[in-house]
Amino acid sequence: MALHVSSAGFSVFCHRRVQRVRAVASEEFSSVKTKEEKVKLGGSELKVTKLGIGAWSWGDTSYWNNFEWDDRKMKAAKAAFDTSVDCGITFFDTAELSFGAINSETLLGRFIKERKEKDPSEEVAIATKFAALPWRLGRQSVLTALKDSLCRLGLSSVDLYQLHWPGVWGNEGYIDGLADAVDQGLVKAVGVSNYNEKRLRDAYEKLKKRGIPLASNQVNYSLIYRVPEENGVKAACDELGITLIAYSPIAQGALTGKYTPQNPPTGPRGRIYTPEFLRRLQPLLNRIKEIGENYNKTPTQVVLNWLIAQENVVPIPGAKISEQAEEFAGALGWKLTDQETTELRSLASETKPVIGFPVESF
Repeated sequence: MALHVSSAGFSVFCHRRVQRVRAVASEEFSSVKTKEEKVKLGGSELKVTKLGIGAWSWGDTSYWNNFEWDDRKMKAAKAAFDTSVDCGITFFDTAELSFGAINSETLLGRFIKERKEKDPSEEVAIATKFAALPWRLGRQSVLTALKDSLCRLGLSSVDLYQLHWPGVWGNEGYIDGLADAVDQGLVKAVGVSNYNEKRLRDAYEKLKKRGIPLASNQVNYSLIYRVPEENGVKAACDELGITLIAYSPIAQGALTGKYTPQNPPTGPRGRIYTPEFLRRLQPLLNRIKEIGENYNKTPTQVVLNWLIAQENVVPIPGAKISEQAEEFAGALGWKLTDQETTELRSLASETKPVIGFPVESF
């Protein structure tokens, strides 16, 4: 039998859920802000918060935001940015590539500027990426793209610059381009993204010859997408001292408990997280919820903490609204036990993983 809820009833439900999330997150607010716990990215000198915020959805109309962007959504993104900083999360990840009404770099730059106008002492760490497009050849293309990104961000330098994915068309100069960016003082640290183990090791060695550490490899990694553990990437990162930055750490919402077989996500995500997939996911979600209740945490906070507990991993969930940013902050300041992390991995292994970004196998 279908369950029908009035719009008024739904609004009350949403309000109560937001209030609960705020209450849970606010418990850690003071400790997170005060401790300002940070970790080094790989062998670089750059320190960032143990959890960052991904800006993929900001301005996007190709995958997120129901294919539309308006002033209301922009204000919500700005509120998410401000709340993140207020909660002590000061690491933000963006990219030059944009499929929407406005580039997320431009939005992030605007948010930073407005924040700085109120408090010039406020410091945030910004990561962005170079898109390895077919017509971009050689090291100079990296520097040119970086300078364009700096222009959109309104900054003279960024903290972390990453190759968004490995180019398969004459990309020999890209690594030298990263090193040149460090030498010219345009970036503090450099990384790669979506690199398999072999490419990761090659990039590490090439940068090492220039006297520059490879700080990070940003890959799809979550409790239900553990391919980095299976293809050697996580082990290589641990061995070489490279930080693994985990994007889609809550599986684009599938691990939050928000979606059910009867209420799957809409849009492109609905083709990945189907009712059948969500049905098989329920035992894991139920256990995540039970563990969270023991700590007075939400499922989202549990799965983010699971990643942080892996060590050498910095998750970057995307925050579209301030309430999400508050909830993410509640993943910090505590830790699952080894037994709990092992149990969750074991339960998750019974769920067939979703399809990842295809360049991982290049």
